[in-house]
Amino acid sequence: MSRGRVAAVLVALVLGAVVATRARLVAPSPTLLARDARGRFLAEIDDGSGAEAGYWPLAALPARVVAATLAVEDRRFWRHPGVDPLAVARSLRANWRAGRRTSGASTLAMQVARIQAPGPRTYLRKAVEALTACLLTARYGREAVLAHYLRIAPYANRIRGIGFAARRYFDKPVDDLSWAETAFLTAIPQAPALMNPYRPRGCARAAERGRRILDALLARGAFGAGEHAAAAREIAALAVPPLAHRPPEALHAVLRLTRLVRDPATRPPFPPRGILETTLDLDVQAAVAARVAGAVHALASRGAGNAAAIVVERGTNRVLAWVGSAGYSDARHAGAYDYARVPRSPGSTLKPFLYALALERGVITPATVLDDILRAPGDIVNADEAFLGPLLPRVALANSRNVPAANLLDRLGLAEGYAFLRDLGLHDGAVAAEHWGLGLAIGALPTTLERLVRAYTVLAGDGRASDLVWYTGEPLAPPRRLLAEDTARQVTLFLADPMARLPTFPRMGASEYPFPVAVKTGTSSRYRDALTVAYTTRYAVGVWLGDPDYRPMSRLTAFASAAGLAQEIVAWLHRDQSGGLDDLQFPPPRGFRPVRVCGVTGKRATHACGQVYVEWFRPGVEPAEECDAHVELAVDKRDGLLASTYTPPGAVEVRTFTTLPARYAAWAAAAGLRRPPAAVSPLGAPPGALAAREPPAPLARGGAPRLRILAPRGGTRLVRDPESPPALGTLALRVLVDPPAAQVVWYVDDAPFEVVDYPYTTRWALRPGDHTFQARLPWTNVASTAVRVRVQ
Repeated sequence: MSRGRVAAVLVALVLGAVVATRARLVAPSPTLLARDARGRFLAEIDDGSGAEAGYWPLAALPARVVAATLAVEDRRFWRHPGVDPLAVARSLRANWRAGRRTSGASTLAMQVARIQAPGPRTYLRKAVEALTACLLTARYGREAVLAHYLRIAPYANRIRGIGFAARRYFDKPVDDLSWAETAFLTAIPQAPALMNPYRPRGCARAAERGRRILDALLARGAFGAGEHAAAAREIAALAVPPLAHRPPEALHAVLRLTRLVRDPATRPPFPPRGILETTLDLDVQAAVAARVAGAVHALASRGAGNAAAIVVERGTNRVLAWVGSAGYSDARHAGAYDYARVPRSPGSTLKPFLYALALERGVITPATVLDDILRAPGDIVNADEAFLGPLLPRVALANSRNVPAANLLDRLGLAEGYAFLRDLGLHDGAVAAEHWGLGLAIGALPTTLERLVRAYTVLAGDGRASDLVWYTGEPLAPPRRLLAEDTARQVTLFLADPMARLPTFPRMGASEYPFPVAVKTGTSSRYRDALTVAYTTRYAVGVWLGDPDYRPMSRLTAFASAAGLAQEIVAWLHRDQSGGLDDLQFPPPRGFRPVRVCGVTGKRATHACGQVYVEWFRPGVEPAEECDAHVELAVDKRDGLLASTYTPPGAVEVRTFTTLPARYAAWAAAAGLRRPPAAVSPLGAPPGALAAREPPAPLARGGAPRLRILAPRGGTRLVRDPESPPALGTLALRVLVDPPAAQVVWYVDDAPFEVVDYPYTTRWALRPGDHTFQARLPWTNVASTAVRVRVQ
C-alpha cells in the first residue's frame, strides 16, 4: 500500500474516531425559571456549570415552531440523511462564483454538531460536522435531532432553546406562541448577537427576518393569506417586554434557593413547564427588607452593623421572605454574607425548648415552682444580676430568667437537653455536650437563624417538626413529632402572655401587640447578638441583629433592637388586623381545664394571692390544695402586731402577709414581703391577759432547726482582683434555717465572725488562704456543716 493510501486510511480512522465521540445528543441540565408565589420573575437557576440559560427539553415538537424553523433553516430536513447534497452543491457554486464564502449549507443536524462542539469554521471542521450529522440522524432519528436543535439553539442574551426563549421573551409556553411570535423567535438563531430583541436595531432585524419567514410559510402553504396578513401586522408592532432581573432585595433568598436546587439531595425533578414555583412573596420580601435596612440604620450608632430576618407561614412552613442582610452590596458591613445562615449565639431563645422538654418528661408542670434566688451551678446569674424568687414556669420563661433555666437543664440532664436540641436541628452534635455545659440554657451553643426559626415551627406547629418549604414539589422529609400537642400549646401560651413578662419586660413595649403573639428574645454575651422569634396563628418571624465582626454592641439588648424589628414585621404582616378585633387567640391544650394558680406557690389561688395566673391542666392532675402562703390577718396598726379583742376597732387593719419556705428568707426580706406578726398586740390589754395567746417559740413548734449553707459553695476557689480596693473584695454568706430562728452566728475558721438576724445574710472580706465557714444557732449545739473555700 502506498504512503498516500496509508495516510488516507489514518486520516479516515482519526476522523471516524472524532466523529464517533461527537455523535451524541448532549446538553447541559435545563435551567429552572424561578417565580415568586404570585408568578413574578425571581431568578434563573442553572446547574452551576457556567453554561448559558435554558436548554428546556420539549415534551412534543410544537407544530408552528417546526414549520417556521424548517422553512428557513432546512427545507429538505425530512428527506436528507443529515447532509443536504442539493444545499451543498448550491453553496459550492455560489462561493466559487463569488470567490469567497457567501453561502452555507448547514443542515439542522450539522448545526447541532457545531453547537455541541464549537470551533473555527474550516473545511475540515465542516467535514467532521457533516459526518457527525449523518451519524446523529442515523442513530437518533430526525425528530430527536430536531427536538435537540430546538433545545440548544441560541436565542441571544444567553438564552438557549425555543422553550426558554418563549418564556423569557413573551412569558408564555412555546405551544402558545402566535405565528408572528414564532417567526420572530425563529429568526434569532441565525445571528443572535445582531438580532438581540432587547436592542432596538436587533429587534428590528429579528422582525424583518421574521417577516421573510412568514412569507416562506405562506409559500409552503402553512397558512392562508388572511393569517399571513394578520401575522405580518402583529410582527410589525411586536414589542418585547423588558428583561426581568433578580430583585435586589431578594438576592440572599435566591442564592439560598439556588443552593437547594443544585444540591443532589434536594434537587427537584424538572417541572413540566420548566417553572419553579417558589413560596417567596416579593411583596413580603420587599417590606421585610426595607424594615431590616431601616432598623440597622437607626441602631448603627449603638453598634448594630447588620441584620437578617426570615418569615415563614405557620402551618405550612412556606418561606415567604428571607433577608440575609441589610444590603447585599454593602461591603462596609459585609452585606454579601447571609446572616440567616451564619452561626451566632442564640442567647435565651433556646430556653423555650428546655421548658417544653421538662413539661414533656414530667419534670415540671405549669404549677411547679422554680427558684430564682441564687446563682445556678457554673456561676450562672441572671442578666440583670437580680433575683425574682419563686416563679411559675410561665413567669420564669416569659421573664427569660437564666438561673431557673440553667437549674432546669441540670434537672433534665445535660445529655438529655443537648440531644433534644439536636433533634430540633439546632446543632449537628459535632461537639460534646460537656463543652457547653449548662451554658446551653443561656445561648452558649451557636446556631443559625434558619435553624432557630425551623425549631420554633415545632412549637408553632403543635409539636411536629417539618422542613422549611421553598418551592412547590420540593422533596421533604416526613413530619416528625418531637413534642406532644399539649406541651407545644402550653409553651406557646407562656410566650404569648404579656403579663407574665413583668417585671423584666415592661408592658406596651417591643413585645406587646394588639393581638396574641408568642415572643422570645435572646441577647448574647457582651451584646454581640440580638435575636427575636415571634409567631402568631398565621406567621413565624425570626430576626437577628448584631455586628458582622462579633464586636459588642453598646448595651443593645434584643428587647431594645431585634424585638422592635420583629414587631414591625409582624404588624405589617397583620396590617389588616391592627385593630385587634379578629380572633387570633392561641388554642389551649385539648381537653385541659383552666385553673387559677398562685404565682408564688403554684397552689390554687385564693383572694389573698396577689400574683394569679390561669394555667391549663389535664383533668385529675390540677393542683388540689389552696395557697396557704398568703394570709389576711387583722393587726393593730399602732404596733403592727396581731389585733386582740382589746384592740379598738379604729386601730384594726386587715393586712396580707406571706409565709414562704425557709430557703426564700433572704429573698423575701429583700423583696419587702411581710411575715405574719410573731405576737399579739398588748396595747389596751390587762397585764397577763394575752400570755396564753402568744405564738409558741420556733424551737417548741418545729423542733431544732436545720442549717444548710447556701453560699459560699464548698470547694470554691476565688481569685482576688489586685486592682480593686480591698473593701470591695467580699464574699456573700447565706444560710438556710428551717424552721426559721431569730438569729445565727457565723463562724469563719472556727472563730465567731458575726451575729446576724433573720434572714441571716452578711458579707465577709476576702483574705488569702484556705478558710472554713459555719453557721450556728446562738446558745445551742445546732450548726451547719462547715464548707471550705480557697482565696488566692
